[in-house]
Amino acid sequence: MKKIQSIRGMNDLLPVDSPRWQYLESSVSSILTSYCFKEIRFPLLESTDLFKRTIGEITDIVEKEMYTFDDRNGDSLTLRPEGTAGCVRACQQSGLIFNQTQRLWYQGPMFRHERPQKGRLRQFQQIGVEVFGLNGPDIDAELIQLVSEIWSSLGLTDHLSLQINTLGSIESRNRYRKDLIAYLDEKKHDLDEDSQRRIHTNPMRILDSKDSDTQKLLNSSPDFHDYLDEESREHFEHLCNFLDKLDIAYHINKRLVRGLDYYGKTVFEWVTTMLGAQGTVCAGGRYDKLVEQMGGKSTPAVGLAMGVERLILLLDEASLFPDSIESQVDVYVIADGDMTTKSIELGSYIRNSCPFLRLQSHCGGGSLKNKMKKADKSGARLALIIDENEFIKDNITVKYLRQDQPQIIVNKEEFVNLVNNKVIKIN
Repeated sequence: MKKIQSIRGMNDLLPVDSPRWQYLESSVSSILTSYCFKEIRFPLLESTDLFKRTIGEITDIVEKEMYTFDDRNGDSLTLRPEGTAGCVRACQQSGLIFNQTQRLWYQGPMFRHERPQKGRLRQFQQIGVEVFGLNGPDIDAELIQLVSEIWSSLGLTDHLSLQINTLGSIESRNRYRKDLIAYLDEKKHDLDEDSQRRIHTNPMRILDSKDSDTQKLLNSSPDFHDYLDEESREHFEHLCNFLDKLDIAYHINKRLVRGLDYYGKTVFEWVTTMLGAQGTVCAGGRYDKLVEQMGGKSTPAVGLAMGVERLILLLDEASLFPDSIESQVDVYVIADGDMTTKSIELGSYIRNSCPFLRLQSHCGGGSLKNKMKKADKSGARLALIIDENEFIKDNITVKYLRQDQPQIIVNKEEFVNLVNNKVIKIN
């Protein structure tokens, strides 16, 4: 019988890898909490119309990448390809937006049907951040500052660079779009195939084409910043001033447009040169018209999303994971002979007294030699051995597995005190 395999581009996360993910996720969530962001969770499945209306029907995501199907009632459903639309829908449906300020974050899987490669999967994990009800450049700057703090906590600051741009208002984009189309029509036959297709449907997406010949042609194209409305220009200038005062380095990339139709004014990306073609690890911007576009009251909003897989790859490439996360066991408890019940009891006592310890009690029998092999293989720093003769006196043997120190015999209360007072160091 043929074995069933996972779907291509939808990978398993195995126990050997999960500590790295937990380290990243806990690092990010602790900083988000320190900035007073609250977690929100919403479904993986949404009405297909939600994404068509928000992302834009003439985008690669909607045209080519969404996992869409009809359910038994004939309703068209889609696995979420990104998080902002679902977050807005959830907040609007629950009355969390109008005349309110919300600072929210979420994490979980997104789905896009792309050619799987390193750093780009069909099921991928994102951590997203959304703010509703604030329209000034100060909140844009604070979000960027928040992410910069995350990079600093992870040791990634020197491996990432920030690019920013403004997409102005709808009116300024429409004026620019007209002149850009006229310019591109004259160069049409020299553009790459994707760009030729986008000239009259989504011409601004051509600005961040990855085709080098197309980029050369764009050097003489109209400059979007010449078309900016005064409000957008001032917003962007104030944002740059905030970043200067916060000492956050950035590069103004006038061809940064993002791939979703709902963005306006501020857009930004953090990129790295260490991951090849998948160099963007975090991106976002303002979407002040999206709530109204979805039938709600006009609400300013800004958000971002970071790719978890790409950050894991980057941390690994830069050797920035702490050694301590490789081991998931601090203490391994062994009973010599037929004293398994005593080892479980001892394990329970130590866990209650030292809740920060990761303790595993040996199960499954075997000789003392084999049990010690299991203890060593677990990665534990200490083995606690219960000997029948010593346990009568409530004593245990403490054996160091990672340090060249002699083993000692103490009672369980002494062991707890030595650990809590850091005389015996676990980490």
